[in-house]
Amino acid sequence: MFLYPKTMDQSIEVSLLKESELEEADRIFRLAFGTFLGMPDPSAFIPGRQLIAPRFRSSHVVALAARDGDRLIGSNFVTRWGSFGFFGPLSVLPEFWDQGVAKLLLASTMNAFEEWGVRHTGLFTFPQSPKHVGLYQKFGYWPRYLTAVMYSKQEGSPTPGLLLSELDGDAREKAISKWAELSNGIDEGLDLTGEIRAALDQGIGDVVMTPDFDAFAICLTGPGSEGGEKVCYVKFGAARDREGFDRLLEACEAFAVSRGATVEAGVSLAREDAYRAMRSRGYRVAFQGVAMHRPHAEGFNRPDVYVIDDWR
Repeated sequence: MFLYPKTMDQSIEVSLLKESELEEADRIFRLAFGTFLGMPDPSAFIPGRQLIAPRFRSSHVVALAARDGDRLIGSNFVTRWGSFGFFGPLSVLPEFWDQGVAKLLLASTMNAFEEWGVRHTGLFTFPQSPKHVGLYQKFGYWPRYLTAVMYSKQEGSPTPGLLLSELDGDAREKAISKWAELSNGIDEGLDLTGEIRAALDQGIGDVVMTPDFDAFAICLTGPGSEGGEKVCYVKFGAARDREGFDRLLEACEAFAVSRGATVEAGVSLAREDAYRAMRSRGYRVAFQGVAMHRPHAEGFNRPDVYVIDDWR
């Protein structure tokens, strides 16, 4: 638990988010982002999609809360993918903006990364906002390449590929182990096991794979998921090479069609060939953010990497 003074007679406390606060944390998240984006009804930000509850219920995520007395005023979610960590969404009740609440949440976030001993951390933020970029620079983050969040609306009824949920226990564990080896080959220590298990355990998606198990994608869709009922959100996907990446995209698209959803997938523009592969399949850019890194290093945002993610 961390206590930080706000005024002479008040303090803001940062500690773990409580399950009883999930509804209010979700409300603040939508209100904060909708207000920043200038929406007529800020509370209508990404309707039908759930980012707060699924992350709270994931063992590889730490959910932080900022409170003014007993009142929840902000939250942040700190995610670990093995040796890599990222945070977000970080949101603060608009009436508490510019009072240092985000800095307090970030101080606790840095503590979590230090306790985990991760080698590399990052975040996704608004490239057009000097305020956001400047805040994160104070904590050692540096903006690098843009990340394009892309979508593809597929027609027809392609046959869905292999799904992790369809495998029995032993085969499922072998697949997860193989993907840990794949991700470690991309960046030492990178491991999506927690994200994979959370998707299946919570029933908020599935893992799409190629027949040779050399490529996989964590696809979140359906009620209560980060994608919601209309979007198949690829939280993370990886392949060894361009051929495998093309086959993985095809499998994701088929899975999305089987669920009546549209594919949404992010890719760093540092992964030049992966980005071009998606554009060649008709993916369009919905919006862009900037990836900020700590330390100021490329990590797994390299031209030779075939990975889908966006660190939101």
